[in-house]
Amino acid sequence: MRTDEKEIRELVERWARAVHAGDMSGVVADHAEDIVMFDVPGDAYGMDAYRRSWPGFFRWQASGATFDVVSLEVTTGEDVAYAVATLRCGMPQDEPQPLLRLTLGLRKENGRWLVAHEHHSFPLSDPAGAEREVRGVFARWFEQTAAQDLDGLMEGVAGDVVSWEPGGRYEGLDQVREACRRNLGPGIEWDVPDLEVAVRDDLAVAWGTDRIRVDGGEPDLFRGTRVFRRRGGRWELIQQHLSS
Repeated sequence: MRTDEKEIRELVERWARAVHAGDMSGVVADHAEDIVMFDVPGDAYGMDAYRRSWPGFFRWQASGATFDVVSLEVTTGEDVAYAVATLRCGMPQDEPQPLLRLTLGLRKENGRWLVAHEHHSFPLSDPAGAEREVRGVFARWFEQTAAQDLDGLMEGVAGDVVSWEPGGRYEGLDQVREACRRNLGPGIEWDVPDLEVAVRDDLAVAWGTDRIRVDGGEPDLFRGTRVFRRRGGRWELIQQHLSS
């Protein structure tokens, strides 16, 4: 095996182990600062965005999910290479085990291979993969709520969204954005511990108990039902119903 191919294989295997372990430093160790990633929940341009995309997935991995390299093919040139892989990515009880498709574009800088492009996908026919995508939207929302990132929260919301909330009915992205702005603040945390997701083709429904805490205090609980559609390969919220 050529040295370059061996180095890249070891790089991919290290990266996969780091993802499974939730080791951020290991995940980014061999990636370029201008990394571009096309991911199942959304895209990331640059190292900062790439880092922000991982915490929700790390939590899911820590719940017992697998992330194992099944196949890996590497093609190398003098200073450019690409790798094509499949990874077993799912919960142990999933049957069959979902396979994540992975393509990496690499370039050699100062004698070292770096990942410049990364593309993940699940087949559209994989219901378990589609469910993970929707759960990934929630994971990002939880992170963005804690970070008070209003722009990030709106990335998963459709322009024609309708939201029924205890405070009123909001139609369109601008009204929902303003409602979210009023509710954001320092110390706020949001999660849905009993989240359930059902997917059929390009529509998904998610429901559960919204749990809102401020500064670690006692939570306020709301019943939440949300409807998503998949457009352009991404899930977006089109209807939301919250009640106390």
